Amino acid sequence: MPTEPLNHIFGPVPSRRLGKSLGVDLIPFKTCCLDCLYCECGKTTVHTLEMKEYVAAREIIREIDAFLGGAPALDVITFAGSGEPTLNTALPEVLRHVRAHYPQYKTALLTNGSLLYLEEVRQSALPFDFVLPSLDAVRQRTFEKINQPAGGLSNRQVIEGLIAFSKMYSGILWVEVFIIPGINDDETELALFRETLGRISLDRVHLNTLDRPPAFAGVQPASPERLRRIARLLAPLPVEIVSRKSEAGPRISLSRRDIDYFLATLRRRPMTVEDLSVTLGKNINEMYVLLDTLISKKLVTTRIVGDRTFYLAV
Repeated sequence: MPTEPLNHIFGPVPSRRLGKSLGVDLIPFKTCCLDCLYCECGKTTVHTLEMKEYVAAREIIREIDAFLGGAPALDVITFAGSGEPTLNTALPEVLRHVRAHYPQYKTALLTNGSLLYLEEVRQSALPFDFVLPSLDAVRQRTFEKINQPAGGLSNRQVIEGLIAFSKMYSGILWVEVFIIPGINDDETELALFRETLGRISLDRVHLNTLDRPPAFAGVQPASPERLRRIARLLAPLPVEIVSRKSEAGPRISLSRRDIDYFLATLRRRPMTVEDLSVTLGKNINEMYVLLDTLISKKLVTTRIVGDRTFYLAV
């Protein structure tokens, strides 16, 4: 664990799709081109399409070097976090540094895909081993309702950018479709999804729904049965319903520095006790003791989604 505070690195966290993932956050909280109803990071505070160096490449690289100097066990380094990473024009420089100095790790880009209509953004995404964009709607009115884009962004741009990128990209492309019952799961939208996704040279469609506290109240998860039916309707596309898989790790103690780092992670991503046990290497009983202590000190709070309890830093 680095001795200096890290403002742009978080985790490692257990990723349902990528394994043990170290997050690289290129954007100040919560700067994004969309304001999605379901976002686990909360409501967008800087709603913009402006690309610039929001955080300096040298600052992010310094933190990456501080963390990776100890050669931690990781599956992937994921450019993601509390906003849209492709808004930061420092992304290509940071990625080049990671690939040059830490080639033992795979790299992934977790993006809403909204800027892939720009050639420079497509070029910056090409070197990643994995690119995971989202496509939550085909009709413009559905896009506006779910994703609430910054002014001037059309869903046609998003879709055409994703198609164009998929024709250029040689890595693994997984497109996530986030289902919100009553908004983007009617028969017309699903038929449009099947046609549109069929135009994208993708490796897999990840069908997802709410399982963390959303930015906006009232968003409900789709049932497992509904997701299975949608997966059948999207055939013959390669559809996978995303599922949560967690295992408790070995027992270890946590220092004050470790706890600070853990809280910094929770500020970016609500997590269940199972997630936290993997991330921190503690068994679940120990994890509950730690969480009870942090809750009593008003450093952590809880939110319930469905039948799961999520922990968030205050």
